[in-house]
Amino acid sequence: METTTYRIDGHDVHEHVLTVPLDHAGATPGTIELFARELVRDGGAQRPRLVWFQGGPGNRANRPDAVGGWLDRALEEYRVVLLDQRGTGRSTPADRQTLADVGDGAVQAAYLAHFRADAIVADAELLREALGEDRWSVLGQSYGGFVATTYLSRAPHRLREVLITAGLPALTGPADDVYRLTFAQTARRNAEFFARHPMDAATLRDVVAHLRGTEELLPTGERLSAQRFLQVGIQLGSSTGFEGVHYLLEAPFVTVGGEKRLRERFLREVGGVVSFAANPLYGVLHETIYAQGPASGGATAWAAQRVRESLPEFSADLEQPLLTGEHIFPWQFTEDPALVPLREAAEILAARADFPALYDPAVLAENTVPVAAAIYHDDMFVPRELSLATAQAIRGLRPLVTNEYQHDGIRADGRNLLDRLLTRLRA
Repeated sequence: METTTYRIDGHDVHEHVLTVPLDHAGATPGTIELFARELVRDGGAQRPRLVWFQGGPGNRANRPDAVGGWLDRALEEYRVVLLDQRGTGRSTPADRQTLADVGDGAVQAAYLAHFRADAIVADAELLREALGEDRWSVLGQSYGGFVATTYLSRAPHRLREVLITAGLPALTGPADDVYRLTFAQTARRNAEFFARHPMDAATLRDVVAHLRGTEELLPTGERLSAQRFLQVGIQLGSSTGFEGVHYLLEAPFVTVGGEKRLRERFLREVGGVVSFAANPLYGVLHETIYAQGPASGGATAWAAQRVRESLPEFSADLEQPLLTGEHIFPWQFTEDPALVPLREAAEILAARADFPALYDPAVLAENTVPVAAAIYHDDMFVPRELSLATAQAIRGLRPLVTNEYQHDGIRADGRNLLDRLLTRLRA
């Protein structure tokens, strides 16, 4: 492992680069690089390590420009390791540029099958060993909580304690079960949003009607369709999302040469929300996080699209359509330039029925690792109903169930939330 070190604001920062197998089972040759940034507060060199698993999939670890929030609280007790999960950040990237060198769609799909939570846990184990840590603590947000649950299933003897925020997954069952609940919660958030900002309903209707009849291009040159625009609703799942969508909609139009057009600013802001250029793995791998072979009913087969088609209120053809949330649809792979080259791979992954199980209910039922998990009553992305069932299935898990937060509670109130979880863990 190669490590470089620098200083920032009373902390040593160690940047680690480790070579790991592409396939930890050894069936597929090749290696990739894994990157992690470790922060150590002055006087904390002897503290135990805590590894942070970022939400996603496909998002890089936090790049803190200041030490605050949950990170500041964690550094009071731990050395904190911010891991770029494989394919993200400074780890070997997996995107339309690099995957083009891997091979055709079938080869890309086989390659990307090694980028799920089981591989992330195996990477973390090699990093832990390289750092000389016998056991360490885990903090996982959203998808990071899914990874932490996989860790509890596969290597619990290497964990001191586990903390999860907004990320307890269903242990079994099809992706359809998840999406039926997330669509229902997204509909509720739509209703709450338009109750707060009733004039925005007319604005949304006007923008959708305009996009159906007029070609508008994002600043990157790609076409913005009405159905793609509706994906700005993903913001409704955050603590500041209502105001974010409201500000987005406050003045979308401008008249140019007597013609009604969408403002450049509006198009730029929409593009920043709906484009997957910064995290294509989120689009390609999103439904695979629910795929566990027989434990999840086989192939996901574009579950979000299938469930949406059963919900008339989410039809994109309505005059007043609803905003969508954390849902990936096959048509995105024909509209988003970051995803278009990955369309064949995405189709193959959606059709794959034999992904291995990520969680072991029998191991979790006998768990001895201290675990605390924050479950948000109104979470738009990780349904509380499924999280509560999993909380009961993991022996000794101490839940913190609250309606104080949306999905991004760790960002909105990280210091307080982590402190509450640590207190619950140790009570």
